[in-house]
This record gives sequence, structure tokens and C-alpha cells, in this order.
Amino acid sequence: MPLSSDVREVLKAWGRGAEAIGEVLQGQGSATWDEARSTYLGTLAQLFPAPEGVSFAEVDMGGVPGTLVTPEKVEDGRVLFYIHGGGYASGGPKGYHGLAGRYAQLLRARVYIPDYRLAPEHRFPVPIDDTFVAYRSLLEQGHSPRSIAISGDSAGGAMVVTIMRRARDAGVPLPVAGVAISPWANLTHSGASAKERDGLDPLCSLHFLTLLARNFLGDTLPTAPDASPVFADVRGLSPILVQIGENEVMLSDAIRLAAHLGENRVRVSLEVWPGMFHVWHLFGNLMPEADQALRNAAAFLETAFTMAGLTPAAPYSTPVDRPGHQDIE
Repeated sequence: MPLSSDVREVLKAWGRGAEAIGEVLQGQGSATWDEARSTYLGTLAQLFPAPEGVSFAEVDMGGVPGTLVTPEKVEDGRVLFYIHGGGYASGGPKGYHGLAGRYAQLLRARVYIPDYRLAPEHRFPVPIDDTFVAYRSLLEQGHSPRSIAISGDSAGGAMVVTIMRRARDAGVPLPVAGVAISPWANLTHSGASAKERDGLDPLCSLHFLTLLARNFLGDTLPTAPDASPVFADVRGLSPILVQIGENEVMLSDAIRLAAHLGENRVRVSLEVWPGMFHVWHLFGNLMPEADQALRNAAAFLETAFTMAGLTPAAPYSTPVDRPGHQDIE
């Protein structure tokens, strides 16, 4: 599927903005982590600006800094908890004003984006711990779990599943549903697409993902359930939509994640978008596929909000009984 010249130019600029991240991962170049991250965030903010009619404010999320995105029209109490990507090493709310702003408008919801700490200064499981603290803060502020949905991309897409698991195991109310965009669901990169699609995706290569995984994990095995939800006990989670581009090196593992959820009685929907690359949703107003994918995500969550309002309150806080060890083939 050919991409327009405008899209190709934005992709090239995005890649240039991420070059310093790749260099510092390999101990090359002169940039520090802070400098490389700042360059990358600035690139995302410039390439994917906020839509009109959306406001942004810095907020505290239980000690984790965050950004609150508010559209002009808001359904009373409706909240989206959005987890940014960046391989647990980069990214932040500033780079997601465009995507989060459009999401907020489509859902008529306030969007909270936690600014979790990053590796290598804060390796596994710190970014996940921070994100869970931020999620719990929404409940502590008085938001009903029946009015909260969760979404995220790449590393944040994997955390959609992991944060639900953390909530389930802690007896904390789950959100009504989640959308995992281009989830980095398996840090072993054992899916067939890791080799077959390597070079097709203009943004993520197997080499780059391997560097990011080592940077994040430290001495932790890549099969750790919190790092790679394809190996996790996912029983009892809320409905989840998985969206993945067909050109992504993560394709096979995203499909595996969806199958794993379904086999464990989680209601799951899977969308594979032919020819699409990693987190193409950022390209709103540049690609019809980006706009439609985000509309699909919003519609999935809209349905979940509606169903939550029609059904009696579920026993969200009841942990799943997990007798013994479960081996995942």
C-alpha cells in the first residue's frame, strides 16, 4: 500500500528525531539521555500537534506527574487513561497532544496521560509501577471505574493489559475496557513477523527493539509477565481491542496476545490494518487509515461505557483465583 509523499516526509522526520535515542542506546554520539529524549519529544510535538478546541494542564497523579487533556464537549465523569509509548526509554505527554486530543474529542472524555519514569535510570518494573500508581489515583480522586477506559500505544499498549492485571491482583476496580495500539507484547520478539516484517516498518526494527528491551529489562528475563503480557495470566480482564499494522515487526505477537486473551475468556477484538506501520494513529488528518483506526478505538470504548451504564455493577474488586503455576506454550 503506497504512502503519500507527505506521509513519507513525516516518517523521515520522525526517524531523524529518534536517531539520538538509538545512538545513546548503543553508547554512541554525544547526546545524553535527557538531550536525546528532549529532541525526540520536540519532534513528536512538532509533527503531531494538538487539534483545535482542546486544552492541556499539568496534574499530579498520586505523585506521578501527568497531563490532563480536556475537549470542549465532555460526557459527565467520562475519563480515558492513556499510556504513551517509547520503549520505556522515551516519549511523554508532550508528544501525544495530537493523538490524545483527537481521542478526547471522539470520546467526549477527559484524557489523563501519566509521565512515568524511564529506563535506563528507572528500569523494570518502575515505569509500570508509576503507571499503576497513576491509574489508582483516578479512583482515589473519586472517578467511578464504570466511567474509566484505558488505552496506550507500543509499550503503553502492552501496559493496557498489565495495568488491568495489576488492578485485578490488587483488588482494585478495573476500567470498563481497553484499547492496545501496536502493543509491544512480547519482548522475546519470537513471533515470525519479527524477522519477516523487519525492514518493512519504517519506524521499528528488530535491532532497535532488542536494544530497547535490554535497556528496560536489565537483569529481568523478557518472559516476565509484566514485561511481556503474552506470558501472563490474563483471566478476568475487561474487554480489549488490539489494533496492529500488518507491516509491523510486532504483528505476530499482537495476534498472539489477542489469541491469548480470547483463550482465557477475555472478550477481545483484533484489527490488523494492511500496509500500516507502528502507531499510524498519530497521523490523523494525514492518513484516512489513522483517522478511521482511532474512530474504531473510540467506538469500542463508547460501547463499553454504554454497557457499563446499562448493567448492574460488577464485582470488579474480586481477584481471580489462580491455583498453581500456569505454563504458557
